[in-house]
Amino acid sequence: MAKPLTDHDRRKQISVRGLAGVENVADLKTNFNRHLHFTLVKDRNVATKRDYYFALANTVRDHLVGRWIRTQQHYYDKDPKRVYYLSLEFYMGRTLQNTMVNLGLENACDEATYQLGLDMEELQDIEEDAGLGNGGLGRLAACFLDSMASLGLAAYGYGIRYEFGIFNQKIINGWQVEEADDWLRYGNPWEKARPEYMRPVHFYGRVEHTREGVKWVDTQVVLALPYDTPVPGYRNNIVNTMRLWSAKAPCEFNLKDFNVGGYIQAVLDRNLAENISRVLYPNDNFFEGKELRLKQEYFVVAATLQDIIRRFKASKFGSTEFVRLDLSKMPDKVAIQLNDTHPALAIPELMRILVDIEKLEWEKAWDIVIRTCAYTNHTVLPEALERWPVDLFQNLLPRHLEIIYEINRRHLERISTVYPGDHDRLRRMSLIEEGNVKKINMAHLCIVGSHAVNGVARIHSEIIKNTVFKDFYDLDPQKFQNKTNGITPRRWLVMCNPGLAEVIAERIGEDYIRDLDQLKKLLDFVNDDAFIRDVAKIKQENKLKFAAHLEEHYKVKINPNSMFDVQVKRIHEYKRQLLNCLHIITFYNRIKNEPNKLWTPRTIMIGGKAAPGYHTAKMIIRLITAIGDVVNNDPVVGDRLKVIFLENYRVTLAEKVIPAADLSEQISTAGTEASGTGNMKFMLNGALTIGTMDGANVEMAEEAGEENLFIFGMRVEDVEAMDKKGYDAICYYNRIPELKQAMDQISAGFFSPGEPELFKDLVNMLMHHDRFKVFADYEDYIKCQEKVNALYKNPKEWTKKVIHNIAGCGKFSSDRTISQYAREIWGMEPSLEKIAAPDDPR
Repeated sequence: MAKPLTDHDRRKQISVRGLAGVENVADLKTNFNRHLHFTLVKDRNVATKRDYYFALANTVRDHLVGRWIRTQQHYYDKDPKRVYYLSLEFYMGRTLQNTMVNLGLENACDEATYQLGLDMEELQDIEEDAGLGNGGLGRLAACFLDSMASLGLAAYGYGIRYEFGIFNQKIINGWQVEEADDWLRYGNPWEKARPEYMRPVHFYGRVEHTREGVKWVDTQVVLALPYDTPVPGYRNNIVNTMRLWSAKAPCEFNLKDFNVGGYIQAVLDRNLAENISRVLYPNDNFFEGKELRLKQEYFVVAATLQDIIRRFKASKFGSTEFVRLDLSKMPDKVAIQLNDTHPALAIPELMRILVDIEKLEWEKAWDIVIRTCAYTNHTVLPEALERWPVDLFQNLLPRHLEIIYEINRRHLERISTVYPGDHDRLRRMSLIEEGNVKKINMAHLCIVGSHAVNGVARIHSEIIKNTVFKDFYDLDPQKFQNKTNGITPRRWLVMCNPGLAEVIAERIGEDYIRDLDQLKKLLDFVNDDAFIRDVAKIKQENKLKFAAHLEEHYKVKINPNSMFDVQVKRIHEYKRQLLNCLHIITFYNRIKNEPNKLWTPRTIMIGGKAAPGYHTAKMIIRLITAIGDVVNNDPVVGDRLKVIFLENYRVTLAEKVIPAADLSEQISTAGTEASGTGNMKFMLNGALTIGTMDGANVEMAEEAGEENLFIFGMRVEDVEAMDKKGYDAICYYNRIPELKQAMDQISAGFFSPGEPELFKDLVNMLMHHDRFKVFADYEDYIKCQEKVNALYKNPKEWTKKVIHNIAGCGKFSSDRTISQYAREIWGMEPSLEKIAAPDDPR
């Protein structure tokens, strides 16, 4: 009997991982050993696993450097329009494997490390995630960087190099406990500090109006030190740059006023300046108006704009032809995309540079700003919209406040002309909100200062035009666009699910990896028994692998033949993890009532972080763990139902759990999830979706066929109607016995026997002030879950629906999203051309 293949042998057979040529492997081994030799310091003869990881990372990085230099040279020669993606978050995850995939080095590196007696997967596990983001918005930025490079766009991601990213989550006695994410502790082989491009950033001070113009004086200076990370395109030899700024105190910091407490204290106080890039604010879809956060927002914008203008002026024709000193041509060469309102200060800052420093008249400057900037809106939740107190601005950025007032004055003047005498409209549309505390509405600033405003899924873009920004749409309808989000198929299929990528490639070739629409060709195989078998087999292998991972790391044993029902995302009331909990309790109660019935076994996994200050979200986690404690230890239930809270959900855990999922839970209240992108990752990896008609779920149902998703619940219109009439939770509670039973169990302490009052706040919220109407969708959700159970009992029909879903994924590639941004907002043309590799002659 043939001996079963080792993991290594199985990986070798996957062609999408690239070719392992003999010379290639020999070269990699040589370079690996060279790096290992220089990694080991004189007093250490024995290499650690980490030494091996760094040697491999540096070996792979060598393959990037030539391409990186050549790409930047190529841009300098061609002088294309450049796009600057400004974001306070880039949720990158790990870099090593993604780089190998995009360079086609995966099999060669695997073979080289294998021949050296090492296991590549073990080495990959040593790398820390770059967790410089909270969730969807930060991960979207990372997918966009991959697509911009793969489409040959001259693109730059600009953000902050946080010393501490999103916290690590520990679950202790059922509660979330946060610990700092010291991701740079062992160094980061993927970044290169560029001190030669250091830039000053000014804060505080005062404004002087002189005959020579306006001066912002007596400011405190913080230096912005850039770190560059290469961003390789998919096998096109293009390597773009992500530039993240780190805050540094200037040498003379606090020393000029040495009378304030001496030299030692002055040096210690440097930390105050350097705190700007210390830590990522851990809120998702929630605005916290802290001064340090406003400093971060201005810091990234001020440093980035100096860099953009330096590059614009110094580009090829800069010094020889005076024309590049003419900033009116900037919009032809520069596009700035604002990822939410966090970098909104780019608008007044660019005005400050053009008017105060470059001495352009206002109208000319404003025209440049509008034609350069574009704004992406990510949420309609009112608590997430940025509204900064005017007093904070007055103190921290006095000149920017003046500029915002002037932008607002002209803006309101225009509205008065178009809508004479409509004072309420002036109040609604002003950039300044009057009230107890005067506040600046940053979304209004972004809309007024941009030539394009987009939502991130069709339904979200419609909601924006019809509700939150209706007045602005009425005034400037041509500004408003939709750009439905997407995900990169490199990380979210080829890298995390090579088995599935390979069985697809065996049927339709490998080109789909750069042109995901080709997945439509899989519809020809929807009744092909061999393909159905292959897809089901890959899913089963992924489930076994994830089950082993859970057992190894969390000591939990799960039934790999159960349905893997997964909800992973940030914990938030609007995402309705509580609705999932009510289903779990209902299913548990049904098993207890009829223990001899043939139930479809399930393992329900819920994962995600709660913002440290978000009490309700932390209580939701506590409820999930409490339910798990009861359900998982009930002998009557056995392995027909298990509830697992996935600790420390992050990019790297997503890459493991998503390929193993059977059912994807996308159950937000209709009209609250702007798009969602996890939904797309599950769809591409062969899970079926149970979800509401919210965000991109609507378009997923359209692409795959609504009959191939499990859609339930109120539509946006139903939610609006209910808001008018009033939502009465008690009425559902009294009408639906299983809902009443579940709520009474939570209430009475069935899941917290030691502490019966533990969940009283959650119960009170659900019964009396639930903004997200959990009970209103309960009945339909439970019915829909019964349909899921029935279909899962018929594996062949289930897998056919899976194939329909995978075949409908083409639209949800971030390559499609970025092509639309490029053509419809940035005025750039994407290209699938390869440029010459460094070892090719030009």
